[in-house]
Amino acid sequence: MKVLFVDLEYDYGVKSRGINAIGHDGFKKSFERLGHEVVPFYYDGYLDEKDELQEKLCNFADVTKPDLIFFCLFRDQFTLATLEYLKSKYKTINWFGDDQWRFDSFTKVYANSFTWCISTDKYAISKYHAIGQKNVIYSQWAAINEHKINAWIHEYKYDVSFVGGYHPYRKWLITQLEKQGVSVAVFGNGWPNGPLKSEEMNQLFLESKINLNISNSNCLDLRYLTFSIRAFMNGIRSPKSASQIKARNFEIPYFGGFQLTDYVPSLEGYFEIGKEVVCYSDSSEVVLQIKYYLENNEEREAIRKAGFQKAVSEHGYINRFSRILEKIL
Repeated sequence: MKVLFVDLEYDYGVKSRGINAIGHDGFKKSFERLGHEVVPFYYDGYLDEKDELQEKLCNFADVTKPDLIFFCLFRDQFTLATLEYLKSKYKTINWFGDDQWRFDSFTKVYANSFTWCISTDKYAISKYHAIGQKNVIYSQWAAINEHKINAWIHEYKYDVSFVGGYHPYRKWLITQLEKQGVSVAVFGNGWPNGPLKSEEMNQLFLESKINLNISNSNCLDLRYLTFSIRAFMNGIRSPKSASQIKARNFEIPYFGGFQLTDYVPSLEGYFEIGKEVVCYSDSSEVVLQIKYYLENNEEREAIRKAGFQKAVSEHGYINRFSRILEKIL
């Protein structure tokens, strides 16, 4: 099968942020490993040239004549007319990764302009059906199985670490932890330490006794809202009102780390909570759990190993795309 792969080459289309690893190493390489020919159409250079982009993609598709066109939209880069044109001639599919909080504002505008849709929110499937889109597949983010799993180390460098972009809630929670004596090594865009390359991030997971996974969705905790003006404004304005499973939930255990994460609905469908991953339901539980798992090494290590085994066997992108293609081919 020939796949026309339509995505950004760089993270959010910004070259200085590095390669779009999920798109390139997760999505694209999964198609290739499954034996399909992949022809990329990267549109970073047309983000400010929307009219020209429509013509370029349609012409490229007509020259390439793919069996499937794969999209991962995150904005209104492509018009409905373009998507309908491509759908009329080719089988098309889009990865909708934010249905938990923007189905009504984004997904439902575009869903019927694709032959197939992929949603990472099982609670949104009925919403697709309600608007007439019956070809919807429930799948999920995953770990990039193309990346090397590093050899296990016997000494930890950090007690607690966190990797993720700056967000007022994340800043607030980390500040609360530090006030209670928990030091957190923090990396990512917007933080003083800056971002890590993929291989550096994967190594960090191994070097940390506890890897925190902190949501960047809206929080109405009064302690957070009164933390700063920025936190208050974000709390009342942010449309991202629902937490969701993200790639980090799979990346941490896949590359050998112990994960302490905020609970998100349907996580239990991927890991056994308490045995393969540990969750907290609110900020007051985080310190309690951190101190417990730092003191109980054997239990922490048993959970880490079980999470690693589950992730490697079931939660790479190759697993996701194998099942997706079984349904649409």
